[in-house]
Amino acid sequence: MGDRRMHLTDWNALTWLDDASLPLLDAALLIARDEYPDLDPTPYQALVQAHADHLREEVAAIEPCALKMAAINRHLFVELGYSGNHDEYYDPRNSYLNQVLERRLGNPISLAMVQMEVARRLGIPLDGVSFPGHFLVRLPVDGGLLVMDPFNGGRPLAVEELRERARPHLGEIPDDNVLLKILSPAPNRAILVRVLRNLHGLYAEAGQWDRAARSIDRVLKLTPEQPDAVRDRGLAYLELGYLPGARQDLGQYLQLAPEAGDAEQVREKLIEASATRTVLH
Repeated sequence: MGDRRMHLTDWNALTWLDDASLPLLDAALLIARDEYPDLDPTPYQALVQAHADHLREEVAAIEPCALKMAAINRHLFVELGYSGNHDEYYDPRNSYLNQVLERRLGNPISLAMVQMEVARRLGIPLDGVSFPGHFLVRLPVDGGLLVMDPFNGGRPLAVEELRERARPHLGEIPDDNVLLKILSPAPNRAILVRVLRNLHGLYAEAGQWDRAARSIDRVLKLTPEQPDAVRDRGLAYLELGYLPGARQDLGQYLQLAPEAGDAEQVREKLIEASATRTVLH
């Protein structure tokens, strides 16, 4: 337990962990502690463990893996009442795991993390899927895949529905090979980055540039020198009037991605950051 708490207090430590060692639940609670600085992760870790312990005997008595998963979904989404927040989909609390566990409301990726953490504690290899649009989960069964939608009660999705969901994002209906590629397991790091990207988008849209900068800075802790993240942090710094940081990041973006489609717009922002005087308050 001491080692896991170390990860919770040190963002820099996460940079050097490989995906197999990156603790999904603990890192998600670390994201939440940015917004809730007094957050104690222990009760939330214990709550997820309690969900798994409640199911352990029942799941052990079931043989087919798909039926084990059905029992988990029934407990989480029916008995405990976890559900997708359809009414306030863009509420940032849907992305903070402490709030999801308290309110039992979330978005697709946060509910998937709860589902995955409980299933994995029961020996079920449930993975996340960075599907276009809504995040999904997948379970290998009988030589195939059981794909489920955690935002809608863990409902299984047929192949044709998956194709239709992907079509607006791809511009065409994916064939089997493309669909299988889309359904590849998402590593823990990619899941955490998607959570932070969602938060960045929400806060940027709301003009909360301090939170937007914080969220994208955390992306860079997990994926250093990721060009789009460097750019987005620079733009947030520019909005905040932190011009040295804006110049550094926007200049670095142009070095990392000189042929990017938005390179000219970023150069204009860099000129703006260079021409504007820093105002001291």
